[in-house]
Amino acid sequence: MSQPTLAFPREEADTPRRARPCRAAPPSRPGWPRHGRACRAPWAGAGAAPSRPASRSPAGRAAMGCRPLLLLLLAAACGHCFPEGLRAPQRRWPVPYRRFDYRPKTDPYCQARYTFCPTGSAIPVMKEEDVIEVYRLQAPVWEFKYGDLLGHLKIMHDAVGFKSSLTGKNYTMEWYELFQLGNCTFPHLRPDMDAPFWCNQGAACFYEGIDDAHWKENGTLVLVTTISGTMFNEMAKWVKYDNETGIYYETWTVQASPDKQSVVWFESYECSKFILRTYQKLADLGAVFKKVQTNYTSIILFSGEPVYLGNETSIFGPLGNETLATAIRDFYYPFKPHRTVGEFFVDLLKIIDRVILNHQFYLFYNLEYWFLPMKFPYLKIIYEEVPLPVGSKTSFGV
Repeated sequence: MSQPTLAFPREEADTPRRARPCRAAPPSRPGWPRHGRACRAPWAGAGAAPSRPASRSPAGRAAMGCRPLLLLLLAAACGHCFPEGLRAPQRRWPVPYRRFDYRPKTDPYCQARYTFCPTGSAIPVMKEEDVIEVYRLQAPVWEFKYGDLLGHLKIMHDAVGFKSSLTGKNYTMEWYELFQLGNCTFPHLRPDMDAPFWCNQGAACFYEGIDDAHWKENGTLVLVTTISGTMFNEMAKWVKYDNETGIYYETWTVQASPDKQSVVWFESYECSKFILRTYQKLADLGAVFKKVQTNYTSIILFSGEPVYLGNETSIFGPLGNETLATAIRDFYYPFKPHRTVGEFFVDLLKIIDRVILNHQFYLFYNLEYWFLPMKFPYLKIIYEEVPLPVGSKTSFGV
């Protein structure tokens, strides 16, 4: 069975600024185009030199963004300036995550502290008669540096593992930020630009091997299902399409209240969501999952109904709304990287004042800005069970 292979360029080659909404749903042909054309898949090529020891998950290293401590303290701690005319009519909630048909060229301003997917390789084509074990992988974020520290807070990273019975080879697949969590969550305010500048992109990473110590020591490595080589190859085609069109990382889930039946305004798009989509695709192909409890981390903001503000063109620049533009820049300013402890605490107080005392948050989602009228409890990190899926098709012959 012929199948396109995947080879994702490293993050130096792919950072989003603009992209058109995706119009074509089917996966592209084998030998898909490289830079400058539509539907590129960011994946580090084999042989790229890792910037940290290869014994730790690339995503565990990548999560060490330039502003993680500030993000965590904001979590632990936990509209003005826009015209009434911008209030949107009745909308569909949650706002659908927008897919795109290509990845814009990178801007050299965006630099990663840790190389994205340093040992990445193409997904192999499995023999149809192969029997492949599928493993759930989960470990604390930044486990390579802090061990189980964030595991106590249930801030976890998810991946999926595969083992071929014919070759005995193991593989790991995960989805994470190209430029670390801080850059995906907050923009840079550059003096030469009126609008906030975002270094935000997420992508899939596939590489040979499963680091048993990394996943087992403080996390989870458990068999969840068994699939055929045919099912694996079909999944690989879907991964290519999913990765080519879903390019922006979204940190926050935004909902009206902590109640389980609460309205969800925006859904996150991060590592765990990719794993959930992968499991669902395998179920659709006929995989039968074991009865294993599976929990995932979400970072939730709580707000009243969001107010649509506009995109970069309508808000910033000579034809934009100067008052609104200033409010958005002022909001993001305290989230900048900090050089001193004193500077950090001054900005932390500003964040608490804005988000908690004044109930204000500006969200950038689908390349558009929204105002969130924040409300108690403002922000919460949860670790909730999401059951493994039930298939909807006949098996591809496990």
